[in-house]
Parts: sequence; C-alpha cells; structure tokens
Amino acid sequence: MTAEDFQNGQILLIDKPLQWTSFQAVNKMKWVLKSKLGLKKIKIGHAGTLDPLASGLLLVCTGKFTKIISELQGQPKEYTGTFYLGATTPSYDLETSIDKTFPVSHINDLLLYNTTKQFLGEIDQIPPIFSAIKKEGIRLYEHARAGEFVEIASRKTTIYEFEITRVAIHEIDFRVVCSKGTYIRSLAYDFGKALESGSHLIALRRTKIGNYHVNDAMDVTLFEDSVAPNSTSD
Repeated sequence: MTAEDFQNGQILLIDKPLQWTSFQAVNKMKWVLKSKLGLKKIKIGHAGTLDPLASGLLLVCTGKFTKIISELQGQPKEYTGTFYLGATTPSYDLETSIDKTFPVSHINDLLLYNTTKQFLGEIDQIPPIFSAIKKEGIRLYEHARAGEFVEIASRKTTIYEFEITRVAIHEIDFRVVCSKGTYIRSLAYDFGKALESGSHLIALRRTKIGNYHVNDAMDVTLFEDSVAPNSTSD
C-alpha cells in the first residue's frame, strides 16, 4: 500500500504480542509509516486496549478511518484464556502475587457449567483496582500501587457467551463473547467467588472484534516488513 492508501484510511489487524502495551504497538506502526513512507504526520489509533499480559487482536485504524474507532470499539469481543482456581491476586491476574488461597475439592464439571450460566446476559461488574480507569483524575492502578483504598462503582456489561473448554486440577480454559467495557480479570475474580472459592486470570487472548478475527491478523514486526519504502511525503 502507498502513503495515500494509509492517509485515505485502513483498518489493520494486528496480533499484539505479550508484554507489549497497545500504545507501544500503535507507536511502532506510526514510526514505520512515517519513516518508510516519508510521512511527516499520519493519524493512527486502536479500537480497544489490550493489557500487556494479554495477546491477540488489535484493530488499528489509519487516516480517515480513525473516525470509526468508536464504532469498532462498540462491537462484541471474543476472548479465550485460562483461570487459575483456588487463589486470588490483588490485580486479578499475574501482575501481582497470590494473596489468598481457597479450597477447590468441591468443584466439579457440573458446578462449573451451572456457574457459567449465572454470568450470561447483563451483569454488574466492578472493574479491577489495577486498571487504567480514572477516579478524581488519578488512574486506579496508581491508587492501588500506593496502597490506597478506593471505592469503585459497578458497571453494566453483557456476557453473550461463556463456555469452559478445558478443565484441569486448578486450571480451566474458557471462551467468552462480551460487550465493550467487560473486564475478563473481574470475570475471573467473580467466577471464583460464585464457585465459593477463588480465581484469577493467568492467560488471555482476544480472538475477535465484531467480524474481525485474529487468524487474519499479522505480527507488528511482519507489518514493518510489509511496508515498502518509498519517497512519498506529506
């Protein structure tokens, strides 16, 4: 594609690697477009943040297509991943260490199946304290890292599909289709409570946004290789 193609607007499907922030991925792509195509400026943004500990589909819009980012953000999203049963962490994932442990001997396949049904439809969900949501101008994770207590209001979210795809002793794999604003980390925590145990997220991958699938996405480094240098400038 040419510089003009990117300026007119593209929706790029990127498979964000682990440990990268969504901002880093977009910033890398912006640098590639500017340096390889000789652009002085280019509008570019993503349609939905992924945590550094999550991999998977990131929709990146360029040029005039940045105007439809909010529309893309509103599309249902599909995730796959793994919950670890019998323990919780303050961040609800692997960012922090285990703080409490719980029994799991009473958990069986039937209980897991019945518990997933409790979360289908519209639910009230409290975002994790380790999140980028702002309260009084300060991000929640900053309060958390400072050891400060913050009261967080619940939010409405919708779980369209929730299935368990593998069961081990402490680990369960899942697939979830949900609305915008759903925190899978909070789902892991609430799922553990509903089982009268504990749970935290140990793996997460976003596989779909609307009709866009991660199978059609490319790695950031492959994107860099795919952009051919030219002298077009803006």
